[in-house]
Amino acid sequence: MAVAYARYISCLNRGENDSCGICSSCNKYNKLIHPDLHFVFPVNSGKKELDYPVSDDYINEWREMFLQNPWFIETEWYESIGIENKQGFIGKDESKQIIRKLNLKPFESDHKIMIIWLPERMNAAAANKLLKMIEEPPDMTVFIMVSESIQKMLPTILSRLQVLRFSKISDEEMKTAIKKKYDLPENQLDDLVHLSNGNYHKVLEAMGSSQEMAVFLDKFASLMRISYQNNIIKLVPLVDELHQFGREKLKRFLDYSLKMIRESHVMNYNRKEMVYLTSEEKIFSDRFHVYIHGKNVHDVYALLNKASGDIESNAYSRITLLDVGLQLFDLLKTESNFA
Repeated sequence: MAVAYARYISCLNRGENDSCGICSSCNKYNKLIHPDLHFVFPVNSGKKELDYPVSDDYINEWREMFLQNPWFIETEWYESIGIENKQGFIGKDESKQIIRKLNLKPFESDHKIMIIWLPERMNAAAANKLLKMIEEPPDMTVFIMVSESIQKMLPTILSRLQVLRFSKISDEEMKTAIKKKYDLPENQLDDLVHLSNGNYHKVLEAMGSSQEMAVFLDKFASLMRISYQNNIIKLVPLVDELHQFGREKLKRFLDYSLKMIRESHVMNYNRKEMVYLTSEEKIFSDRFHVYIHGKNVHDVYALLNKASGDIESNAYSRITLLDVGLQLFDLLKTESNFA
């Protein structure tokens, strides 16, 4: 949507509701090479081993990934540039680049457009350098920031923005979009629409490689069984296996675990329309959901959520995961409040 809006602003023959799609400006947008369109996104020193990485160092990888699949998520971006075990960030060197670019006159368009993806990854040093420019940008300059969690953005930046929220994709629109790309039976199509819960990335995830999800389900099931059995002898080698995932994959596993806890809890209320699980996940949760209930769900969820935050903050994963398992020993034995 950010790129579509930028394209519309720059279009040489725009209509009432959309860009023309065929003018010289639109053609450059089709390749993300318009000279007045600028991107900023989280980076770090990966395979390129840069001392002070900025977005321009990875712009070719960005264009390639965006043009192939504009619905990618943060962890997929990090994998594509080889920084799976590092946290991406937007630093002060990036701010210098932004200021330099936007102080130049537009090359072809009337506007200069700066799209910042995941501004919540901007550190304080970068933000301080940009505050004045964001508050009083140069003439004909547009900042568009695309955030997944504005709660994590620095307040000094957020207070200078106009927030526009995007709702989930409707079931009808989702079904139409899936039909255009995949030839599926009606019942499978309906299941996929329901499972997506308005998020097209979940459709691509479900239709793509399911290998990682299968591994996550297996490890989640093992963690829950071992914890319920209070089997520390088996917990330690499982923790060692999870430690080998690396930080970003481990964060994905913990996010997956949070989803499984939420869905398992909802199963207690016999509201099938509110449960978003694959058939394999349902087989496990049919037996497991009775152990996640009103008396422990908040504590289990908080435990896994904190572990995810700790891993993101570079906590030692073996200690973090071992602590999770030990606390689950007691939490899963909490007596249910369901008959």
